Amino acid sequence: QVQLVESGGGLVQAGGSLRLSCAASGRTFSNYGMAWFRQPAGKTREFVAGINWSGTTYYADSVKGRFTISRDNAKNTVYLQMNNLSPADTAVYYCAARRSFTTTTPQQYDYWGQGTQVTVSS
Repeated sequence: QVQLVESGGGLVQAGGSLRLSCAASGRTFSNYGMAWFRQPAGKTREFVAGINWSGTTYYADSVKGRFTISRDNAKNTVYLQMNNLSPADTAVYYCAARRSFTTTTPQQYDYWGQGTQVTVSS
């Protein structure tokens, strides 16, 4: 069993930055593919970024060049550095873990955090 707890969300002006953190319980964190998803109000959950245990990263086209995902296996934590934020990035951001390679499909993830709200004002 893995428990995920996100933090770092908040209100920021357009062009600003935020760093989200996801702390994971469990001794095999390093074996999991990790990802961030987001869900704007009234819309479906969408893939934002993923990172495999090898450190290979993947990004949605909408965030490439602005967001960076990273992981610290010693701290059982995955991060999402978000720069040059725009109102279109406003959403609840979720951390997810999968006992395999990271994918872009939310239904393929085994564990989810409770989500953290990110609001970008214009």
